[in-house]
Amino acid sequence: MSRTVTVGLDDAPESRAAAEWAAREALLRGLPLKIVHVQEPTPGYAARIPLLELDSYQRWAERLAHESADGIRLRHPDIEVITEQLTGTVADVLCEAAGFAELLVLGSRGLGGLGGFMVGSASLGVVARAERPVVLVRVGEQAADEHRPDPAGVPSAAASFRPVVLGLDIDRPDDTLLEFAFDAAARRRTALRAVHAWPEPPASFPRFPGDAELHDSLERAQATLLNKVLRPWRQKFPDVEVLEASRCGSAAQVLASDSRDASLVVVGRRIRTSPLGPHIGHVTHSALHHIAAPVAVVAHS
Repeated sequence: MSRTVTVGLDDAPESRAAAEWAAREALLRGLPLKIVHVQEPTPGYAARIPLLELDSYQRWAERLAHESADGIRLRHPDIEVITEQLTGTVADVLCEAAGFAELLVLGSRGLGGLGGFMVGSASLGVVARAERPVVLVRVGEQAADEHRPDPAGVPSAAASFRPVVLGLDIDRPDDTLLEFAFDAAARRRTALRAVHAWPEPPASFPRFPGDAELHDSLERAQATLLNKVLRPWRQKFPDVEVLEASRCGSAAQVLASDSRDASLVVVGRRIRTSPLGPHIGHVTHSALHHIAAPVAVVAHS
C-alpha cells in the first residue's frame, strides 16, 4: 500500500495552514493526502450530555474533514485526498498514523508571550515519539512564504523556492536526515544550506595572543569536516546546489539565524530510550519554538 502525506486536522487556524502545506507537499511527492481528525474519548463527566449533542459533535467532525478535503480537491485537483475519523488520545493516534505515512504534518500556533512559537503538548508528544518525519507548520503559513520574491519584490508561489536549511551535527551525521534534506531540496529545485555550529575554544579570541590563529585554524578544520560529510551527497544529488555554513557559536542560535530565508528547515531527533521518556534535544526544541518556516523533524538512530 502506498504511503501518504498525512495531516492532523481540527478547527484551529494552524491546522488549516498545515493541511494546505501538506497538500502542496503531497503534490511535490506525487502521493495521496490523508486528512485525519482525532476525537478524544468521551470523559466520564460527559456521560450526562444528551446523546443528541454527542451526535451533533460527530456530525460536525465529519463535516469538518469532508469540507477541508473538498476545498483541497478544488484547489489541487491532481491530488488524491482521503479522510479518516479516528478515536483515541490525540498524540497516540497521530503517532500510529505517522507509522503508515511518508510524513506527518501538524499545525503550530502563533507567537507566545516570550516571543517564541507555541507548540501544543500533543504536537510535542508526537514529535518526540514518531519514527517517521513530522513537519510543524505555523499558523498563517502561505504558499508564497516558501518562495523568493518575484521581479517586483513581492513573494510569489510562481517564483523559485527559498533554500531548504539543514541543521547538521557533523560529529554524528545520519544518512536518514541527510537523505530527507537533499530530497526535499531536489523536489523544490532549490539550494540546500547545510548549517553546522561549533563551540568557541576555551581560550577564545581576542583575550590572549594567538587566539585569532587558533580560531582560524578551528574554522578551517570544521569547514573541511563539513565538506567531507556532504561530499557523497553532492554526488548522489548532483543537481542540488549545496551551500555550506560552518559557524562558531550556539547551535540553536546559529541555526535560527541561518533559517530566516528558508522554505523548509530540517532537523534531527535521535531515537533512544530514556528512563525519563523520549525527548527531542535542545536544538530541535529551539527550532520548533523560534523558527518561522515549516520545521521537519526527522527521527534517526
